[in-house]
Amino acid sequence: MLIKLRNKWINPVLGKEFRLRMRHIRSPLAIMFYLLAIGLVGLGYLYVTTEISGSAAGFNPSQSRVLFYVLSIAQLVLIAFMTPGLTAGVISGEREKQTLNMLLTTQQSSTTIILSKLVSALSFMLLVVLATMPLYAIVFLFGGISPKQLFLVFLFYVFTMLVIGSFGVLFSTLLKRTMISVISTYGVTLFLFAGTGIIYLFVQQIINRSNYGNVGTKAYEWTGFILALNPVAALISVFEPSFSDSVFRGRTSNLHAAPLQLWQIFGIVFTVLAALAILLSIRYIRPVLKKHKA
Repeated sequence: MLIKLRNKWINPVLGKEFRLRMRHIRSPLAIMFYLLAIGLVGLGYLYVTTEISGSAAGFNPSQSRVLFYVLSIAQLVLIAFMTPGLTAGVISGEREKQTLNMLLTTQQSSTTIILSKLVSALSFMLLVVLATMPLYAIVFLFGGISPKQLFLVFLFYVFTMLVIGSFGVLFSTLLKRTMISVISTYGVTLFLFAGTGIIYLFVQQIINRSNYGNVGTKAYEWTGFILALNPVAALISVFEPSFSDSVFRGRTSNLHAAPLQLWQIFGIVFTVLAALAILLSIRYIRPVLKKHKA
């Protein structure tokens, strides 16, 4: 029974990727350094809170909640740092090793090849994220966080991995060199994390200055949709739903509630973009024959 299930869900491409990825010493080292980085963030926050601040009351639930926010955002940044490196070379690497043509001549379809490469890369990233679960036990030890919030955060991690991974596979398919593909994927990721926030602040400042004195003339500020493209802002809106209201509430708006939560807008937009990236990767992984004019 188990063999039948394995043969049904794990194709030769996916099985090979799983075996090769875990045979290298780099995989356990990557997990070790990842856990070390997250652990230093958590322990550093505990030290600063309990020692340097001179808090006599110890570590209370409100501080535990802030620790959860710090760990979650730090982990999201690390995911954004590692995912492009895992996905941006899955196709271009095969092309550079001159094994892509052999792979394309097998019975595996383009869809199977692309999805298998993406799933194998993201499965390792998912393993790394799940390995951090014991660190979150510190938060539950002091209270302030519900299991539902933790589940939503990890679900957001998986979605972010899928989005960045889809862009990485697309660049790896379209571009011939792995280095260029990696740089392009990191560029898009940097724009999502930093560029969208800078653009939001810049545009919002211009609107506030141009509409100074006009109060309550609009339902909400449209600039909130720009910040909704930022993964960190979307993650914060998962923690605090009121954050979305504050983003859409500008000087000229009479907003009572945001039209949509930031994480909802983020999910809708990037579900479409990720699906489009995967479809384009499937379309262009095989050489396109040019039609010759008669």
